[in-house]
Amino acid sequence: MEEHLEALAVAESWENGKPIREALAADIPLAIDHFRYFAGALRAQEGSLSEIDEDTIAYHFHEPLGVVAQIIPWNFPLLMAAWKLAPALAAGNAVVLKPAEQTPASIHIWLDLVADLIPPGVVNVVNGFGVEAGKPLASSPRVAKIAFTGETTTGRLIMQYASENLRPVTLELGGKSPNIFFDDVSADDDDFLDKALEGFTMFASNQARSAPVPPAPVIQRGHYADFLARRRRPHRGDRPLATALDTATMIAPRPQTTSWRRSSPTSTSAARKAPASSPAATAPTRRRTQGGYYVEPTIFEGTNRMRVFQEEIFGRSPPSPPSPTSTRPSPSPTTPSTAWAPASGPATAPPPTAPAAPSRRAASGPTATTSTRPTPPSAATSSRASGGRGTR
Repeated sequence: MEEHLEALAVAESWENGKPIREALAADIPLAIDHFRYFAGALRAQEGSLSEIDEDTIAYHFHEPLGVVAQIIPWNFPLLMAAWKLAPALAAGNAVVLKPAEQTPASIHIWLDLVADLIPPGVVNVVNGFGVEAGKPLASSPRVAKIAFTGETTTGRLIMQYASENLRPVTLELGGKSPNIFFDDVSADDDDFLDKALEGFTMFASNQARSAPVPPAPVIQRGHYADFLARRRRPHRGDRPLATALDTATMIAPRPQTTSWRRSSPTSTSAARKAPASSPAATAPTRRRTQGGYYVEPTIFEGTNRMRVFQEEIFGRSPPSPPSPTSTRPSPSPTTPSTAWAPASGPATAPPPTAPAAPSRRAASGPTATTSTRPTPPSAATSSRASGGRGTR
């Protein structure tokens, strides 16, 4: 994979629409790291033996499940495949992988590169829509386990199909991750504030098509107006809209018309009652240009009761409800009260001790205090409708 990093990155950008710089710097290197991690974990794997009493000995054997079905979405085609394949193969399983119908090609390019390393029948790829490919996999009695990453409604169906044969399921579902910015973040105009503002704009990373990125920033009332005003200045030069295969591009077009319409702030039903402002000043929030379907980064303001703060849009449109109190609040009135909870990130001036209590009380997955760093490859959890605990 390292020898063909550029070819794999181009394949992913070509079908997914993400900027090539992200695929080169993040997606493919992270996929490589994930295979390396579980190769190392495999070397350290061992069983155990314990003596219960003088007449009883317990043996613990780690054995493969058998055939596992894995269904992945379109936002990280190769990285999602690595997240699913690496641990399953390290544990000795055979895999039937179904990529998203929107991004079916890059996994086959990867498979061509590694085909001589894998025994026949160990990794199998099935293309198709959910009803014709996903449902038969999830309901098959020959499948020992199902792993699914995708939309919450589909996840419920997968669980229902698997229950017919009492098969275990792991789910990684939709998200609306809150980033909470306390007043003291803006106490000084320093590097820390710059980093907090950078964290605010992380909603646009990966075309805003990642559940753990912060699409729901919550800003404490004391510095709400000033903090938000700093991010409303035009930043077209910082994140130019252009073709995905240009290494200078930071915001590329959507992969298809349906994705463009669904994520467009002006056409999303969840956003119709929330006021919107484009960071590019008077630029329209949606435009068809340069041979692609582009969505301008857009900020919505309102309250937690609005649908835009409750529903996952998967577009560059972060809501910014202000905190209802002037003092440091607990997550209950502050954090967006959504059904999802894949991750959260309270930000406060260092030392980051103040958000510890709110972070512990927030029912979410990984909580990164004054940070949005990704979780290590061994840990991936979420909460509530984002898929329960221990998702991958």
